[in-house]
Amino acid sequence: MTTRERIDNDYAREAKARNAAAVSTLRLLRAALKNAEIEKMKPLEEADVIEIIGREVKKLVDALDSYRAGNRPDLAAQAESEAALMRAYLPAQLGEADLKKIIADKIAALGAATVKDFGKVMSEVSKETKGRAEGGKVSALVKAALTGGT
Repeated sequence: MTTRERIDNDYAREAKARNAAAVSTLRLLRAALKNAEIEKMKPLEEADVIEIIGREVKKLVDALDSYRAGNRPDLAAQAESEAALMRAYLPAQLGEADLKKIIADKIAALGAATVKDFGKVMSEVSKETKGRAEGGKVSALVKAALTGGT
């Protein structure tokens, strides 16, 4: 079963159960997927679906930070629960140890030695970790590895 099918099935199940919060979140996610499909003018592939879900989660996390800064715990709690529901459709995230191993392997393979090689290393690591790790976290680990601060 594809991720898109899982989302549609879960939407139908939650609608029948009258779970308004889950229905609202899944409706938002389905709309984002449908809009991307219309924009591409063809059905989405699994990688595209995962990318869009990741983008929606990132939007919610950014909004969560704003809600906390604006002292809006009610909206923060809602954004947090929506992000948690959407994360269930993403592949398992890589742990820090796994990321460090991938980064070390790429640095060795590319022969990177200085921060000047950051772009090359980041490009290769991003290809391998796409959808399974946050870009900011990967970037920080790559910088640390290239500057010698493991």
